[in-house]
Amino acid sequence: MPSAFATAPEGGAPALQVVHEDDALLVLDKPAGLLAVPGRGPDKQDCLSARAQTRWPDALVVHRLDMATSGLVVMARGLESQRALSRAFEQRQVHKRYVAVVAGDPPGGSTEADWQIIELPLAVDWLNRPRSIVSAELGKPSTTRWRRSTRQSLPPGWGMATRLELEPVTGRTHQLRVHLQAIGHPILGDPLYASPQQQVLAPRLLLHAAELRLEHPASGESLRFFSPCPF
Repeated sequence: MPSAFATAPEGGAPALQVVHEDDALLVLDKPAGLLAVPGRGPDKQDCLSARAQTRWPDALVVHRLDMATSGLVVMARGLESQRALSRAFEQRQVHKRYVAVVAGDPPGGSTEADWQIIELPLAVDWLNRPRSIVSAELGKPSTTRWRRSTRQSLPPGWGMATRLELEPVTGRTHQLRVHLQAIGHPILGDPLYASPQQQVLAPRLLLHAAELRLEHPASGESLRFFSPCPF
């Protein structure tokens, strides 16, 4: 698998961190603070997908990460690949693993096999968009697996905090962020779900999409991609 590299700017276009490139599939490493797709308004048109389409005009969106989240994003090359990849995401055939640093010390998840489960229904909080909430009445079933990371080195300034590995079984809006807040351990630096004291402990949301496993949309080959956690 090719290692990640930053593509040289072409015609003044911003650089891209490319993890994998072929005729059907792109895997890009998105920095925190960059939109995955365009937002509303002229000031929100610079995004990962627009930058990719400058170099690969046939690049199409398959999924997205929150603006504040960094890490691996898949894009398709052409409609056929987009359909195949979208179907794989919808059918939960794509394995995703994240790294986060959360406030406090959640119990359990202390060994490699000791995955903990969060099962709480989630719904968009329409009165307070873009937030989501736990709602037994309106929420859709949502499941997150988590365990402690074997790497626990953290800066002293982050206080009592724990590095976790996370696997979203479902893919609801802000699922990882809301689930961790709901069990009393929000992600540090989270501007939506952490307390003001927890927000200022980190310069960004400490959530990173670190690993993806999927089948190649054309060949069916099993692929695995990694992005080193930047925090």
